[in-house]
Amino acid sequence: MNESLLRELVPVVIGVLVRRGADFAAAEDAVQDALVEAVRGWPDDPLRDPKGWLITVAWRKFLDAARAETSRRHRELRVESEPAPGPGESADDTLRLYFLCAHPSLTPASAVALTLRAVGGLTSRQIAQAYLVPEATMAQRISRAKRTVSGVRFDRPGDVATVLRVLYLVFNEGYSGDLDLAAEAIRLTRQLAVMTKHEEVAGLLALMLLHHARRTARTAPDGRLVPLAEQDRGLWNTRLIAEGVDVLQAALARDRLGEFQAQAAIAALHADARTAEETDWVQIVEWYDELVRLTGNPVARLNRAVAVGAADGARAGLAALAELDPALPRYTAVAAYLHERDGDPVTAARLYAEAARQAPSLPERDHLTRQAARLNAQLRR
Repeated sequence: MNESLLRELVPVVIGVLVRRGADFAAAEDAVQDALVEAVRGWPDDPLRDPKGWLITVAWRKFLDAARAETSRRHRELRVESEPAPGPGESADDTLRLYFLCAHPSLTPASAVALTLRAVGGLTSRQIAQAYLVPEATMAQRISRAKRTVSGVRFDRPGDVATVLRVLYLVFNEGYSGDLDLAAEAIRLTRQLAVMTKHEEVAGLLALMLLHHARRTARTAPDGRLVPLAEQDRGLWNTRLIAEGVDVLQAALARDRLGEFQAQAAIAALHADARTAEETDWVQIVEWYDELVRLTGNPVARLNRAVAVGAADGARAGLAALAELDPALPRYTAVAAYLHERDGDPVTAARLYAEAARQAPSLPERDHLTRQAARLNAQLRR
C-alpha cells in the first residue's frame, strides 16, 4: 500500500464528496472510514484504480452515516421534551449499541470518542471540544479506535463506567442547545438505571434531571443566556427537581460516592435555594472539594474557584483561580466575574471582552460581550 498516494488522494476524494452534496466535516469522516478499509484490505488486494475505489467506498460510508443520523433524529423526535418520570422502558437497540461500542479492546477514552461519533452522532469537533483537545487529535483518536475494532467481534460489551461517560457527554452537548439530544440521554440513562443498581448510574440520572429542570429559565425570549443567579426560579420544573433529589438521596445512601453523585449534590443545593442569595455556598465548596478529590478535573477546580468566591469573598476566589492553568476554557470569564465582585470593573471589563473572543458558542460570546459593554458604560458615567 502506498501511503503517500493515500495522503495525496484524501483532499481529492473529499472534494468529490462535497461536490456531490456532503458537507465538509461529513466528507472528512467518510473518507477517514474509507481509509480504514483501505488499510485493512489493500496490502492483500492491490487496486488498479485507488482513487475510484476510495470515492466509491467513501460515498457509501457517507450515505450510511447520513441514514444513521436521520434514524437517530427520528428517534429523538419521538422523545417528549419533558422526560417522563419513573423507570424507563426496557432497553432498546440504542443503549445496546452504546455498550457494544464501549468494547474492552479500546481504552475508555477511545471507546467514549468512538461511541459519541458512531452512535451519538456528534462531530469530531464537538467531541474535541468536550475533551479539550484539538479537532485533529480527536479525529486521529477516533480513526485509531475504528481500526482497533474493525477486526473484532462485537460480542463483548463494554463496562458501565464507559457508557456513563458517553451519556454524560451527550447530555452536555444537548444541554448546550439541542434539547432533543439532552432528552434522549435522559431516556437512555433511565433505561440503564432499570438494568443496574449501580450508584453512579443513579448519580448521573439525578444530575441530568436537576440540570434539565432549569432548561426553560436558561435563555430569555430573545435567545440571551440567563446566568443561574438571574434565572426566574418560578420557571424551574419542580417535578424533575423532586425526582432528581429522590434519586440522588437513594444513591448517596449506599455510601459509595462517585463523581456524578457529587455533581448532582451541587446541582441539588442550587435547586434547593429559593433565591440566589440563599444558596448554601459553603456546602457547595465542600462538595467541589469532594469532586476534585475524586477526579482532579481542572474544570471542577475552575468551578470551585467560583464557589469559593461566593462563599469566602472574591479575593479568596481569585486566589483559588491563580492556582489553575489560564489556558483552561472559560478561565478568563471566571476571572472577569471575580474581578467584578472584587470591585475592579476596569480589569473585569477587559477580561469580559477577552473571554468573549474565546467563547465556544455564539450565545456565550454575546453574553460576555454584553457584560463588558455594561461595565464600560458604567465607567464612562
